[in-house]
Amino acid sequence: MTDLFETRTEILPSRKLSGRVSGLFEALAGDFVTTPAASLELTFDGIVGDFHAGPTRRSGGREPWYPRGTEMRNERQLSILALDELSDVAAGMGLSELKAEWIGGNMVIDGIPSLSMLPPRTLMFFEGGVTLRVDGQNAPCKVAGRSIGEHADTEDHTTTALDFVRVSKRLRGIVAWVEKPGTIRAGEKVDIRVPEQWIYPI
Repeated sequence: MTDLFETRTEILPSRKLSGRVSGLFEALAGDFVTTPAASLELTFDGIVGDFHAGPTRRSGGREPWYPRGTEMRNERQLSILALDELSDVAAGMGLSELKAEWIGGNMVIDGIPSLSMLPPRTLMFFEGGVTLRVDGQNAPCKVAGRSIGEHADTEDHTTTALDFVRVSKRLRGIVAWVEKPGTIRAGEKVDIRVPEQWIYPI
């Protein structure tokens, strides 16, 4: 008997993809802006010593259902970006480049089409043994946009910030948390398992 849900909903099957880590970055200076690293040491709290490390975090503008500053689970331990999407955003903003470090990126992965569209529950298995679980897209914010303005030395940082929010929607990468800790090194292969996907029928 066919499941009633399946008769009303298109279900896309799970699939496997492979890419490679082309850049690693960490934020060890008490600010979200990152600097290049040859490897990242990961525990269940995230990157050791990183600005976004910890089992919990404080809620902000992305969680309007909580009073700002509410302690909650940290599902944003790592920010993961794609080089092609960074180039697209830079072009859309009229910039010659957009570096992952400027917007707090921890990792750049090559070879995964539409990286920012990887759905929640996607698993990322790294060659060295680490597993990350994707929480979802990283929504662009004006704080990161102002950082771009400062690093790119644009004339109006406020305008740059607004441009970033507009241009980088669904191109700003994903956030993930550590499911299996260990060390990730630049150049590692990463195998990605995308789960079944569907749109909940209302």
